[in-house]
Amino acid sequence: MRVQCVMCDKIETIEDETLVAKRLRNRPIHTYMCNECSERIEKRTKERIATGNFKLYESKKTEEDW
Repeated sequence: MRVQCVMCDKIETIEDETLVAKRLRNRPIHTYMCNECSERIEKRTKERIATGNFKLYESKKTEEDW
């Protein structure tokens, strides 16, 4: 299966039987990102977390009392 990276527009070939390929076939909203781009994003995110200026906004979970 030929896929194109969302970030760098590089075209790669992945195996048809992999989980990533199945997700891309069955759910077109899912996008593919190459390993280089995902590693770059991961590295830069960790750098921003280390500076202390990065805030991760998580949804608040409510506990239900029965």
